[in-house]
Amino acid sequence: MRKTPLDEWIAGKIRGGPGSPLLLSRGEADRYQLEKLRETVDYAREKSPFYRRLLTGRSGGELKCPNDLASFPFTTGDDIRESALRFLCVSQDEIARVVTLNTSGTTGVSKRLFFTADDLELTVDFFHHGMSTLVSPGQKVLILLPGDKKDSVGDLLKRGLARMDVEGIVHGPVRDVDKAISDIMRFSADCLVGIPTQVLWIARTAGGAFPAGRIKSVLLSTDYIPRAVVRELESRWHCPVFAHFGMTETGLGFAVECEARSGYHIREADFYVEIVDPGTGQACRDGQAGEIVFTTLTRRGMPLIRYRTGDISHFMTEPCPCGSVLGRLGTVAGRLDGRVPLGKDLTLTIIELDESLFPIEGLINYTAEVIRGDGKARLVLFLYAGRATEPKIAEAAREAASSIPPVRDAIAEGLLEVPLPSFTTENQFTTGVGKRRIIQVIGDR
Repeated sequence: MRKTPLDEWIAGKIRGGPGSPLLLSRGEADRYQLEKLRETVDYAREKSPFYRRLLTGRSGGELKCPNDLASFPFTTGDDIRESALRFLCVSQDEIARVVTLNTSGTTGVSKRLFFTADDLELTVDFFHHGMSTLVSPGQKVLILLPGDKKDSVGDLLKRGLARMDVEGIVHGPVRDVDKAISDIMRFSADCLVGIPTQVLWIARTAGGAFPAGRIKSVLLSTDYIPRAVVRELESRWHCPVFAHFGMTETGLGFAVECEARSGYHIREADFYVEIVDPGTGQACRDGQAGEIVFTTLTRRGMPLIRYRTGDISHFMTEPCPCGSVLGRLGTVAGRLDGRVPLGKDLTLTIIELDESLFPIEGLINYTAEVIRGDGKARLVLFLYAGRATEPKIAEAAREAASSIPPVRDAIAEGLLEVPLPSFTTENQFTTGVGKRRIIQVIGDR
């Protein structure tokens, strides 16, 4: 088994260039991160009006080890919504890309993220080395992600692939599944990069159109990645399916699996990562699930210090089978706001629904609402099954959802009912690029 290529790449970044035969050590990575954390704190406090105020009286010199960062204040999504321009450490003339995220927040205002050309180059470089686990020179990758705009995720990925003599073909999110299947065959794509439910849509529509070995690897990203989807893709196509975790705030690239597919190796030359208790903000024990918090180490346009992502994961404690010393995240188990209470000590998560519903043959995607009125709460499912709307899919979905332990217990206590799901033909179920969530509705519909 090959060690993740990120090891050698990050060693080169830490040492100022390739050439040393020495393996990357954990101590070397920790010393580098400490130095960069000090630089980032002082740089942000000097250049950013937001951090100048937030970090009044603080300095990078306070950090004697990376863990000392835990005494510094958090940065939140609401901070960015309210004060995006005050985060900037460079003039707006130096900004090459602005991304607006129309996400919900307490202020109802969109988040705006700013990147310089150098910041974007860091992501291209990560894509170049991270993708070398999946593909080799001369192969082709069909990119099922947005890529029509310069510096969009698909465009950055295409540029990274070109550096390893791999052709990236930007198809974009799947809106017409038959066209996507046709393009896979027309371009003889060796690898697919896409959103989990959209790649599942391709697999379940194509059936046996792709013989074993036609697709050699798959990378899933953008949304949470159900293990049920991974298992089905690997079973149908007889190829490895890899997972990547990133978000716009991280510059799109963040952490990716190696050949062992045993956790996401973190891009540690560019990020320092913490896992904290979402309630107390205190550091979690290694292996304990909590909220992912990151600090940028090399970003110049809009650095972020202790940014709370709202996503839940944990640090992997056992060594990776590939031999890498890089830190690894376990499965990203949804968002803090992706959990809906069903009753006392009963909580339903999107991950539990995913693992119960996606094994159902014919199902492509779904949305879920917990509707609370005067009577019992209702768990209402809307299913997307492409061309298939057989009653057996709806019945199987209700049975699967009702069997999830917190749902089953809430039903037994008279707190919840699960009506027969209905189908939708709306294409938004497959073309959306946001993360799936359970919606809580107060008042009968």
